[in-house]
Amino acid sequence: MHSFTRRRFLAASSAATLLSFAAVAPRMSAAPLPQRRFTLDLTPGSIGVSGDQLEIIRLAHTHGFESVQPDAGFLAQKDEAGIEKVRQALAQAGLRWGAAGLPAEFRKSDDDFRRDLAALPRAAKALQKAGATRVGTWLMPGHNELDYKDNLRQHASRLGDIARVLADHGLRLGLEYVGTPSLRTRMKFAFVHRLAQAQELIAAIGVSGTGLVLDSWHWWTAGDSADDLRRLSSRDVVAVDLNDAPAGIELAQQQDNRRELPAATGVIPVRPFLAALLAMEYDGPVRTEPFNAPLNAMENDAACAATIAAMKKALATVEGA
Repeated sequence: MHSFTRRRFLAASSAATLLSFAAVAPRMSAAPLPQRRFTLDLTPGSIGVSGDQLEIIRLAHTHGFESVQPDAGFLAQKDEAGIEKVRQALAQAGLRWGAAGLPAEFRKSDDDFRRDLAALPRAAKALQKAGATRVGTWLMPGHNELDYKDNLRQHASRLGDIARVLADHGLRLGLEYVGTPSLRTRMKFAFVHRLAQAQELIAAIGVSGTGLVLDSWHWWTAGDSADDLRRLSSRDVVAVDLNDAPAGIELAQQQDNRRELPAATGVIPVRPFLAALLAMEYDGPVRTEPFNAPLNAMENDAACAATIAAMKKALATVEGA
């Protein structure tokens, strides 16, 4: 079992420099926000960190993360005793589960999809036994053969089948829309790349518990607003990614695989994004996915330390966090 991420689609290298965490806009006076309920999550592959599930739990505890991504492939290979060992390690570390990657390919051929759908119950059962409740994946923002209507129909059908398998095992499916213009324009037909379009797809899927994976990068590149976020409730959101963008590059020229850690440049307005999460009382994982080559080149501990420092700096911009 393995999780399909944009890291496999996009080039992982980046010429961007890992900036020291630059100052962000000062706090604005506002009514007090609710107390934070979401967790600072360690999703290792997104920051170039490697290790098995037990090692990732250790790293998360050592560096002050509050949750950790469950590894569906690792857990599916374990018997009940092995899964219980992982559960105990998680509890002893005082951590919660974040969101697993979806171990099923739904973007390619029907044969690929049917093969992975048949294997999905095994992974879903392992995640359920481990106590995980969230799974997330991303949507390709275009297609070279299917127009928007036909692509929506195919996604609703395939993701509906996936969401029902997950729901049967107590797992919510989260969908991440991809707003990056420079990626979308490479394809003949545009597809879901705005928050409202993602909600349209979720409605077409029609499986209770299916929701969004919100990413500050895609929220910003799509041109969505803080008002759009404020219309959401916690039950609409399965997982959240927090990223910043390189400075000095026009939005239309930003590359999906060249990002910065949260609050590194201040290009993406982190405060209204986080304030909306607090206001909706979002209670799931918040992680970072910078696709940043200098970060990926670091050793595990250094990468974890840089990531948690950036996430805490972003939180410092929000009253009540």
